[in-house]
Amino acid sequence: MPMEKSSAGLSKSCILIIVIASVERFAYKGVASNLVTYLTDVVNFSNSSAAKSLSSWVGFTSMLPLISAILADSYWDRYYTIVASSFIYVVGLVGLTLWALLFTWMPASSLFLPLYLISIGQGGYNPSLQAFGADQLQMDENLSCGKDEKTKFFQWWYFGICSGSLLGNSLMSYIQDNISWSLGFTIPTIAMKVASFKPSKWLHRSCFHRKTAHCRKIQKKWNLSWKKNHFEMIMKFQTSENKSQPIRNQPATFFTKQGMTMKRNIGKSFEIPPAMLQSTITISIILLMPLYDKLIIPILRVLTRDDKGITVLQRIGIGMLLSIVAMVVAALVESKRLEIERKGIELATESQLSEMHLSVFWLLPQYILLGISDVFTVVGMQEFFYTEVPASMRTIGIALYLSVFGVGSFLGAILITIVEFVIKLKGHKCSWFSDNMKEARLDNYYWFLAVLSSISFLMFVLLCKYYNGASASASVGNNSK
Repeated sequence: MPMEKSSAGLSKSCILIIVIASVERFAYKGVASNLVTYLTDVVNFSNSSAAKSLSSWVGFTSMLPLISAILADSYWDRYYTIVASSFIYVVGLVGLTLWALLFTWMPASSLFLPLYLISIGQGGYNPSLQAFGADQLQMDENLSCGKDEKTKFFQWWYFGICSGSLLGNSLMSYIQDNISWSLGFTIPTIAMKVASFKPSKWLHRSCFHRKTAHCRKIQKKWNLSWKKNHFEMIMKFQTSENKSQPIRNQPATFFTKQGMTMKRNIGKSFEIPPAMLQSTITISIILLMPLYDKLIIPILRVLTRDDKGITVLQRIGIGMLLSIVAMVVAALVESKRLEIERKGIELATESQLSEMHLSVFWLLPQYILLGISDVFTVVGMQEFFYTEVPASMRTIGIALYLSVFGVGSFLGAILITIVEFVIKLKGHKCSWFSDNMKEARLDNYYWFLAVLSSISFLMFVLLCKYYNGASASASVGNNSK
């Protein structure tokens, strides 16, 4: 019998895996989003040490899937990789919770043992789970699966993980700051334990689990038939995406610094925390994603005169353009903020100056644009890296997509270092990233990112002209099954 479908057009097994992914994101964000506060306020790290430690952990976590995915596709299988890595993931979270309970007797360096266990667990869990979820669309022989089903799966996957992230960012941060850190780590641990329970009656295991020897033969055929220049083109696409990803680092860093200097009061008593505006990105995604098929695609069909609306690569390109627009808007808003600051210093007293500040809500457009950009870019990248690699390498494809964010994070840090070095070399006294926000020139940095991302976009467009896709190669693998 064919798999039973939900109203969303996905099978129950796909829906279940999306829910599992959402719970995992809740657990991860429940730990990661507020970890810098824990390191500084509880473990007594300095701000710089906490930032470096956290950046190293996030970068390692984002890059590790490249290794685990190769092992999953070459030697293990996706189902067993999920089972084993979820166990390591839970052990890491349990260790973190115990560390929070016993931290007064623990050396600070020992905290990183459970944290890096979480990284190792997540490195195998996330790419395997996403590839395994997409595999569900093809596991039932009576179910025909086209690109529309895959696109829908990746859209709802992203909707699910954004929903889990939003809950983890907001709820767990409040519990950790106002109730208890140990409770704040216990809840994500329980959530991940729940996510690691997989009712197998709804899950169709991949061919690697059911026909390992046969699938290895398929893999050899893939390796022979899949052209080297095709893989090189995919890596070039990844490189162009890496260069645009430093934009994604801004909401948690310099956007927040902007917000700290702006008017944040609602009424007389409530003051908006600047970091809370990061939720606007996730909310934008959650609100827009269900409308994508119902509203955006019909409009695009009219504009492009194509039944599909847009291709995957066009979807990624639209997202890249929107992120560039977001940087331009951010630069203009920051320029306006600096102009008001300088006029206020010259013309007003301190009390008058506070009234002249821009409202923090001026930052909303740049946050919302980045959220809309993600609906196009992130979902497009997920589908591209899954579908454009051989079936035997699809976990690696998802890992390549995940590594984009890790490389983008490292690249963002390198760019800041280079900019500071060049500014000092030219003899300028004030850094673009000065702690004094009246002297900082974040607007110049935003313009720099906009220009860099525009170059990346042009590279992407050029690559698209010479890229024919993997459809020809894909038929070889499909015929081998």
